Amino acid sequence: MQVVDLNISKNGVLQQISSLGHEQVVFCNDQHTGLKAIIAIHNTNLGPALGGTRMWKYDNEEEALRDVLRLSRGMTFKAAISGLELGGGKAVIIGDSSTEKTEVLMRKFGQFVDTLSGKYITAEDVGMTTKDMKYIRKETKYVTGIPKEMGGSGDPSPLTAYGVYWGMKGAAEYRWGKSSLEGRKILIQGVGNVGGHLLEHLSKEGAVLFINDINENKVTKVAKKYNAKIITDNIYDLDIDIYAPCALGATINSETIDRLKCSIIAGSANNQLANEKTDSVILKNKNIIYAPDFLISAGGLINVYSEIKGYNEKQVLEKTKHIYSTTIDILHKADAENLTTHEAALLLAKDIVYNKKK
Repeated sequence: MQVVDLNISKNGVLQQISSLGHEQVVFCNDQHTGLKAIIAIHNTNLGPALGGTRMWKYDNEEEALRDVLRLSRGMTFKAAISGLELGGGKAVIIGDSSTEKTEVLMRKFGQFVDTLSGKYITAEDVGMTTKDMKYIRKETKYVTGIPKEMGGSGDPSPLTAYGVYWGMKGAAEYRWGKSSLEGRKILIQGVGNVGGHLLEHLSKEGAVLFINDINENKVTKVAKKYNAKIITDNIYDLDIDIYAPCALGATINSETIDRLKCSIIAGSANNQLANEKTDSVILKNKNIIYAPDFLISAGGLINVYSEIKGYNEKQVLEKTKHIYSTTIDILHKADAENLTTHEAALLLAKDIVYNKKK
C-alpha cells in the first residue's frame, strides 16, 4: 500500500497533488468577501466529483491543503465502494464558521464552484448547513444537500449516522456472531450532527452509551437526552466494546492504539487512521476490528447523490442499509486474504475506480 508523505513545505504542492493522484486542485481567493478556499478533484473516472465543503479555522494554509487532499481522495473510494456513479472531490473554506460565515461569502464560493461546470458538485460538511447550500444554489446548480422544500434531500447527517449504525451492526455480527448492540458499551467521540443521530439509534437498541465532545453545553444536553455518561479524560483507556470516532480524523494513531481496549472501531469521522498502513496493521495485530470509515460513513453521500438521480427516500434508506452486508463482506475478505480491513476495502474500491469492475 502506498504511504504518502504529506509534508507540503518539504515536497512541494504539485508533488503532493501528484502523489495522491489528483486530477485538479483549485485555489479560490476573493478580496471583497475575504473568501479563501480550496477545491480538490481527486478522480472522475466514474462520474463527477461530489463531496462536501468544510469550513474550518485551520492553523495555516498547508494544513488546509493537506486536509482537502486526503478528504477528496477518500470520497473517490467512498463513492466507488458504495456503487455510485460518482468521482471524489472535496472543498475547504478557511475560516471560523461561527463568526466569519456570511451569505455573500457562500455565494462567492458558489460562483467558484460554477466555473468548474459540473466537474465538482458540492454539499454540506463540517461547519456548513443546508442554509449555506441554499445560498450557494443561488450561484450554481452544482450543489446538493439543499433544503427539502427546494426539492433537495436536506441535511445528510441522519443518513450518515444510519449507515454508521448498520456498519457497526455488521462488525458486531462478524465479531460476536450477532448484530444486536443491546448491552454493548459504546463510546461516541463527537456528538455533533452525525454523532447525535447515531446516539439515537444506539439508545433505541439498548446500548450502554459513553460520550465525549469539546462542546460542554452540547454534551450535557445529549447525555441527559440519551442517558449517556460523559467522559472528559483518558477516553482511549476506557474499557468498552466499540469506539465510534465521529469528530475529526487521525484519532487512531501510534499513541492511542496502544491504549485502546475496544473490540471494534466504527465511526463517521473521515481519515480516522493517522497512518493508513502502519495503524491498520497494529489494529489487526491487536485483534481490533476496524470498519473502514469511507465505507460505513457513505450514507450521507448516498443521500445527496439521490438528488442527482431523483430523490427517493425509501431507495436511499435501502441502499444505506446495504452497508451492513458490505461491511461483513469486507471483513471476510480481509480475513481470507490476510489483509487489514482497510487494505481489503481500499483494494475493492480501487478496482472499481481504475478498472471499473463492479
